[in-house]
Amino acid sequence: MAMTTEEIETMLVGEFDNADIAATGQDGSYQVRIVSDAFEGLNAVKRQQAVYRVLNSHIASGAIHAINMHLLTSGEAAAT
Repeated sequence: MAMTTEEIETMLVGEFDNADIAATGQDGSYQVRIVSDAFEGLNAVKRQQAVYRVLNSHIASGAIHAINMHLLTSGEAAAT
């Protein structure tokens, strides 16, 4: 059973305090944009691993079958 974008956002908010989180998509295929200072000093792989830790059980169950991540620190987001 696919998840709603609201469910994904709620799970991520619980992990990334004071973050700007937006999830879009449907039917198991989602895009996530997270702006969080928790990503400070982490490379792209480490940032993705932090998100996968939160979503892995839902990926394994098939509720999420594709996810595209755009993960930024607040400084990086301000520069774009």
